[in-house]
Formats: sequence, structure tokens, C-alpha cells
Amino acid sequence: MKICVRDVFYHVEIYGKGEPIVFLHGFTGDVTTWYVCKKFFPNHQLIFVDLIGHGKTESPLDMNRYRMDEVVQDLREMMGKLQIEQTHLVGYSMGGRVALSFAITYPQCIKTLILESSSPGLKTEAEREERKKADEKLANYILENGMETFVNYWENIPLFQSQKILPSKIKEKIRKQRLQNNPIGLANSLIGMGTGVQPSWWGAPLQRISAPMLLICGELDKKFCQIAKEMERFIPIARTHIVPSAGHAIHVEQPRIFGKIVSEFLQSFGANEDRKRIQKEDENGH
Repeated sequence: MKICVRDVFYHVEIYGKGEPIVFLHGFTGDVTTWYVCKKFFPNHQLIFVDLIGHGKTESPLDMNRYRMDEVVQDLREMMGKLQIEQTHLVGYSMGGRVALSFAITYPQCIKTLILESSSPGLKTEAEREERKKADEKLANYILENGMETFVNYWENIPLFQSQKILPSKIKEKIRKQRLQNNPIGLANSLIGMGTGVQPSWWGAPLQRISAPMLLICGELDKKFCQIAKEMERFIPIARTHIVPSAGHAIHVEQPRIFGKIVSEFLQSFGANEDRKRIQKEDENGH
């Protein structure tokens, strides 16, 4: 379906019934990257969102429209239109940064937060400035060379080397999906909500999160495993799960394991909620 949010038409797909889980994909991804999750959460309503500039969602020319605070506000208004007061929120990589930013901005809307291979941003101004320049350079590369040249480059960066052993059919499916993106949308995403320009959530902002949090990373993705461990130190209610023999995109490389980890986390949270409810009823004499 199409949902108009602040003059931008977002593509959203909804499956099943039950407590909602909103899924946010990574850079160059779209809703189809989450299709592997459909069978793992039979008791939940799954909501897959094409983020601005990706998939079938519009790609505005105005780069300011892609800023992290703008995208977070879009997500909040989208939830309102879908009549969702609270949700479980899953975000991968760039989508994880959006999910974390949303959880910090609208903590009352989050039931649980699941971040896959993501981060709270960069810690220092020097790091952010360096990354901002790199993102701007990559954005120009996309616009100057086109999608096919960019995708040839992107699928060969070190972050995705662990995907080389995936079956050819899956690799071709990923490539085809990436090629269908709008180059303007991808370029503006890098400039508007890249890691270099988003706020750094390290320290006090992370400590404000009150929802249970699950941090998932792949054993082969050393950088993001280290980030997850550092994040866990700031958030007492967070737990980290490192997936063996997996790289950056666990839900792509090890979908069954990813589904099992998230499903068990949600079940554990549900059990804790039931215990709290029963305890409260006992205290009230029911």
C-alpha cells in the first residue's frame, strides 16, 4: 500500500495479525529483503517499510527531506495513520540507525528494539566530518556513473564479502533488487541521513532507552560486534547475540538463525509481561 506522510508517498507492506513489528531495511535495500522473515513470526503483524529514497517509496529532490529527524518524524506519523501506539521495531544497518533514532525520540512508542549490525553513529566531530565527505563522494559516484556501476562496486566492498558464498540465485536476487533503486534516492540518503551527518547517540541518549533491546551482529563482522559490545555497556537492558559464521546481513546469510533469535527474544519479553501482569493482579487482590 501507499501511505502519504508529509507529502511523501511511502510504500508499506503488512502481513498477518497480532502485535505489530515494524521492519526497517538497510542502505540499497527495500521491503523484499525482509520477506524471509514472514514465516518466523506467525503471531505478529509484520510491517515492512521502504525508507525514503528506496524501493517503491518516493525519492524527493530536496536533500533536507532525507535528514534523520525528518525520517523519524515520517515514521511516527506513519504509525499514527496505521493506528499503532506501540510497536516492536527491527532495524538493519542504516535502518537500525533510523530505529535507534526513533526509539530515542519517541520512547513511548517502542515495546522492544532489535538492532542488526547497526550503530549509534560516530563519536567525534573529526570522524563525522571524514565520513560525511566519504558519503558525499559516494553519492556523486552514484549520480555520475549510474546504478549498475555503483552496484558492481557496492557488492564487492569488504562489508559484504561473507555474502560471496551465498547461492547464486540469492546473490542475483539481491543484485536485481539493488539495481531497481532510484540513484537520486540513494545519493540523497547518503547525504541526508548518512552516518556522518546523523546525531551521535553515544552516552546519555543511549542510557535514556527504557525498552528491552536486542543487538545482533555476525561473528565475521568484527567492527559491528565491537560496536554492539560497547553499546551494551551503556544500556543495562540490552543483550548482544553474536551469530557464528555470519557477516553484516545476518537475516540474509542466516535467515533461520536470525528468525529464531528474534522470535525467542520476543517470546521472552512476552513472558516477562505476563509475569508482571499476574503479579500486579495478585497485588490488587484479583
